[in-house]
Amino acid sequence: MGDRTHAHTGAAGRAATADRPSSVRNVVLVGHSGSGKTTLVEALAQTAGAVNRAGRVEDGATVSDYDEIEHRQQRSVQLSLVSVEWGGYRINLLDTPGYADFVGELRAGLRAADAALFVVSAAQEADAVAGTTRAVWEECAAVGMPRAIVVTHLDTARTSFEEMTRICGEIFGGDDPDAVLPLYLPVHGPEGADGHAPLTGLTGLLTERVLDYSSGERRENPPREERRTALREARDRLIEGIIAESEDETLMDRYLGGAEVEVGTLVDDLERAVARGTFHPVLAAAPAAAGARQGIGTVELLDLVTRGFPTPLERPLPGVTPLHGAALPDLSCDPDGPLVAEVVKTASDPYVGRVSLVRVFSGTLRSDETVHVFGRGLTDHGRESRPFHETDVRVGALSSPFGKQQRPLTACIAGDLACVAKLGSAETGDTLSDTDRPLLMDPWAAPDPLLPLAVEAHGKADEDKLSQGLSRLVAEDPTMRLEQNQDTHQVVLWCLGEAHQDVALDRLRNRYGVQVDAVPHKVSLRETFAAPSTGRGRHVKQSGGHGQYAICEIDVEPLPAGSGIEFVDKVVGGAVPRQFVLSVEKGVRAQAARGVAAGHPLVDVRVTLRDGKSHSVDSSDAAFQTAGALALREAASETRIQLLEPVAEIQVLVPDDYVGPVMSDLSGRRGRVIGTEQSGPGRTLVRAEVPELEIGRYAVDLRSLSHGAGRFDRAYARHEAMPPQLAERLGEQRESNPNDA
Repeated sequence: MGDRTHAHTGAAGRAATADRPSSVRNVVLVGHSGSGKTTLVEALAQTAGAVNRAGRVEDGATVSDYDEIEHRQQRSVQLSLVSVEWGGYRINLLDTPGYADFVGELRAGLRAADAALFVVSAAQEADAVAGTTRAVWEECAAVGMPRAIVVTHLDTARTSFEEMTRICGEIFGGDDPDAVLPLYLPVHGPEGADGHAPLTGLTGLLTERVLDYSSGERRENPPREERRTALREARDRLIEGIIAESEDETLMDRYLGGAEVEVGTLVDDLERAVARGTFHPVLAAAPAAAGARQGIGTVELLDLVTRGFPTPLERPLPGVTPLHGAALPDLSCDPDGPLVAEVVKTASDPYVGRVSLVRVFSGTLRSDETVHVFGRGLTDHGRESRPFHETDVRVGALSSPFGKQQRPLTACIAGDLACVAKLGSAETGDTLSDTDRPLLMDPWAAPDPLLPLAVEAHGKADEDKLSQGLSRLVAEDPTMRLEQNQDTHQVVLWCLGEAHQDVALDRLRNRYGVQVDAVPHKVSLRETFAAPSTGRGRHVKQSGGHGQYAICEIDVEPLPAGSGIEFVDKVVGGAVPRQFVLSVEKGVRAQAARGVAAGHPLVDVRVTLRDGKSHSVDSSDAAFQTAGALALREAASETRIQLLEPVAEIQVLVPDDYVGPVMSDLSGRRGRVIGTEQSGPGRTLVRAEVPELEIGRYAVDLRSLSHGAGRFDRAYARHEAMPPQLAERLGEQRESNPNDA
C-alpha cells in the first residue's frame, strides 16, 4: 500500500481465473444510495483493464447495473458481481444497492465477501452516512470483517475530504477515532469561475509523495511547500495510529523517542491491522477524466484490496450442521476438502432460466457433477420464512460473471464465486454439498418484510401466471414473503418498502409477463355481539312436490375475547330432531364465517338453540342450515355489532435521539407504549401495542422519522374492540365503495 506504479494486468473482455484461494479477494461495496459505488466499480474495472472505458449510471452503460429496471430508475436494485485481475489476484467486487429497501441484497453480499469497502460521498449529509450505513458497519464489526472507507464525489463543488473523514471517525470509530484515518490527502487544482477546485491527485501520507493525475497519467511529484504543515500533522497522526496497532510493542517507544520508523515497516503493520479488522483506512477516489486510463485513487485502492484485505483462507467458515445423523467433517477453505457452497443470489434469465450465484466455502464445485441441495428460510428473528427442502441436482454450466456477461468455467474452487445455470429449484440461501455427506450452513439474517402489497391479476389470462410469477419472486428474494390471507381473500406480497414494491410489480409485468393490479390492503377485522340478542330463522317454501320446512329460535350472547363460536343445544321435547340440530349449527357457523354486519367473521359469541319446528316430510339438512343462518342474521339486526380490530405488539429499535419522536408518533397511531429498555450503546428498544390499521405503512414512516436508523418487528397480539367513531367511518366508506368491502 505504499505508492507503487502498476501496469494493469487484466485485459478487456477477459475474466481472471483463480487456481488457489490465496489469490482471491472477495470485497463487498457498501454505502448509502447515491454514494457512488457503481461508478467506483466501473473506475476500478477500467484501471484493472477489464473494460476499455468506464460506463456511466446516467447512461445505463455500467457493467454492474444491467437490469432494465436499474436503467429506468438509474439506481442499483440487486447484487451484482464484477471480477477483475490485479497483480495476479482475482478480485470479486460485489456491488450492492444502497437503498434500504434492498438490504436483502446487501446481506447476501456480506455473506459472500471477506472484506468490505464502505463508500461515502463527500457531498452527502452526516445523517445519510449515519443511518443504514452505520448499522451495516456494526454488523461487520460484530464478525470482525475488515473494512476500509472510500470517499467519493470530491470532484463536486463545496465538498471536503477532511470534514467527511472527521464524520467517519466519529460515526465508525466509536471509542477509538484514531482507528479511522486517511492514507492519502486529496490535491485540488486551481479554482474555476464557479469557485470549484477540481481534484487532480493525492498525496501519500507515508511516502510524502504527490500522485498527480492532471496530465491524464499517474505521475509522482514532491508536495507543494504550503501543504507540508498539514501533511506533517496528518502523517504523524497516521503513524501513531498504525503503531498503536502494531504487534511490535517497542515500536511506539522508539517512535516517541525520535527514532525514524521505516516506511516498509509501517506498511507491513498497516496491512496486518487492516486484515485483522482493527484499523480502517480512509481513501479518496474519483473516476478517470476523459482520455485518462486510470481514475484518481483507483490504483491505491486496488493495492489496498490485494495487500491489506484477507484471503478466504483467513476468514472463518459460517456454521455448518451435518444432516441425517452424519458426522461433521473437518472443514476449511480447502479446494480438496468436502464440498460446502451456498446460493447467495438467485435470478431469472429469459434465455437461460434460473441462474444461481454461488460462493464456495470448501471443496471444488464442478459442472456436470451431482450435488445435494438443502435449504430453509432466512429471517432476522429465528422464524423460518419457508419450509425445509432438499434434493439431489446435477450442476449445469459454470460461469464467471462480469455483470451481465457470463464467461465459461470448468470448476470453482474454495473461496471463489461462480454462477450456476439451471440448478434445479435451488433458492437463495440453499446449501450445496456432496451427495454422500449432506450438510447445511447456518442461514444469514434477513430482515422481515413488513410492508404489505395486495395484488390481483389484471385479467383472466393473467390469473394462471400470477401464482407462478409470485413464487419465482419469493424464491429469488428471501426478503419478500407471500401470503394468501384466508380472512380477506387477498394475495399479499410483503416487502421492505415502496421501492421494493415497485421492483416486484415491475418484474411481474416485464420479466414474467403477468399484468397485475395493486389494490388496497385489507386488515383482518372481526365482528362480535355487543349485547345479548335473540333470533328466529324461518325457512318455509312450498312450490309443489317436495317443500322446505325449518324453523329455529336461538339466543346469542357475547363471550370473552378469544372464545370463538360456542354452540349449545337446549332444545327439549324433540322440537328440532336430533339430526337437524347439527344442521342448525352448520348454518350458524357458516353465517358466522361470512359475517353478520360488515362481512367480517363473527367471533366470541355463544349461540344457544332453544326451540324450533320441523316437518316430517319437508324438513331437511339444507333447510335447517338456512334457518340457522337466518336466525343468526336476525339476532344481529336486533343489537349492536361491535367491530374488532387486530392489535400488533411491535418493538422499535432506534438511536436514543429518536426515542421521543417515535413514542409520540406511536401515541398518534392509537398505540400504547408498554415500556423501553436500553439495547446496546446509544440505542433504545421501544415496546408498544398498536392497532394494525395504523401501521400499514409504518415501515416507510419509521424510516423517514429516524433518517433510516430505526427498525422494527411486529407480532399479532389479539383482536380488540374498535372505537365506535372509527367503526362508523369505515361503515360509511364501505357504503360509498361497496367493491372495497
